[in-house]
Amino acid sequence: MATTETPLPGPAGLPLLGSLLDLKNDSLATYLRAHRTYGDVVRITAGPPGLRAQLYAVFSAEGAQRVLATEAANFRKDNTFYQEVRETFGNGLLTSQDADYLRQRRLVQPLFTRRRVDGYASALTDETSAMLHRWNAAPGAAPGPTVDLLDEMTRLTLRAVARILFGVDVDAAVDVVERSFPVIGEYVLRRAYSPLTLPRDWPTPANRRAATAANELYAVCDRIIRERRAQGAEADGEDLLTLLTHAGSAEDDGLDAAEIRDQVLVFLLAGHETTATSLGFALHLLALHPEEQARARAEAVRVLDGRTPTAADLDALPYLTMVLKEAMRLYPAGPVIGRSAVEATEIDGYTIPAGADVIVAPWVTHRHPRYWEDPERFDPERFTPEREKERPRYAWFPFGGGPRACIGQHFSMLESVLALAMVLQEYELTAVDRTVPVSAGITLRATGPARCVLRRRR
Repeated sequence: MATTETPLPGPAGLPLLGSLLDLKNDSLATYLRAHRTYGDVVRITAGPPGLRAQLYAVFSAEGAQRVLATEAANFRKDNTFYQEVRETFGNGLLTSQDADYLRQRRLVQPLFTRRRVDGYASALTDETSAMLHRWNAAPGAAPGPTVDLLDEMTRLTLRAVARILFGVDVDAAVDVVERSFPVIGEYVLRRAYSPLTLPRDWPTPANRRAATAANELYAVCDRIIRERRAQGAEADGEDLLTLLTHAGSAEDDGLDAAEIRDQVLVFLLAGHETTATSLGFALHLLALHPEEQARARAEAVRVLDGRTPTAADLDALPYLTMVLKEAMRLYPAGPVIGRSAVEATEIDGYTIPAGADVIVAPWVTHRHPRYWEDPERFDPERFTPEREKERPRYAWFPFGGGPRACIGQHFSMLESVLALAMVLQEYELTAVDRTVPVSAGITLRATGPARCVLRRRR
């Protein structure tokens, strides 16, 4: 049995660069390989001599629970990745810490109660109806048009979250986000993985491209926020931006304009890319598995009988919820979660030193053979209530966990299940692409298409 004196196992990598190239080329495969070869706690060395970093990866459900929940105060968002995200997207809920985080969470939490989120259901279904109408009008030979599911779901969820955030100001925000986010995301990722980064204000081509994209994104957010704040008490809408401008308490006057922008940027990032990943892969997996697709459709048709779903239907769609959870197991939108250890901590018999960069990886834990039989197989039955109770709490954690768990969990589940039901009522899906390559960016991202043929049901 391992003890605290046992050296941490891990790959040797290349003599000069360690595992840096493996991490840059395919970090998800590198973590899976490390787990299968070395176990539940692995040390990965990356970078050239003098700039070499040590990364401590924790892959067990029990270890993930300690990092994210039971000892969360000892594992902070102080690593390079979060610093790059913070400098780009501001100090919102995703990146803030300590008193800033507690204050923001207290002010924003009332906006994400189940009752409040359920009130957004009509906006979500309106956007889904518009997508289906566009599909219905698409030209194409029989049996129907071919679409890239991940592209379509990204467009859908972006429009939905922009509508819920901004109300009537959807189109201007969507156009800017579609142009800006890919540029900014690639920039953040490249800097986070580089052992040596240049100052952001140096006029390099990459810095200039990122600054232009960020400034355009900030400008549209600032304009809408300024207009909404100028309305003052007259702004009585139910969109999130109006609610953010009114957020406050007896102890706190509320968020200033800069803080509101930081929250808006985080909501735009986390509110559309993550849900698009979950929803797109759920549809693609159903397109690959006709029996499960037929069962999911039968549930949607039985419950809805052709009508548009509402938030009240969510609990009546358990199989669709199981499909979504299984898609999130295989394709977690946040495949890797980073922290920095404050003090030395023993996990699974090994000591993680103070100051260490630590990751937990849903991508790996969701495939851990101790918790998941035949882990690469798509099987929604894994998520019956009985089988969920048999597993450790952190065998499945696509929304993170502990005090920093995603505030938008119910929003994402509601949007995804209602959209799945609407699509399946209208269409039968047949996969064109059998596999979809992915990589880890700020969120999980597809590096190839997820096309399917749509056959409209009569």
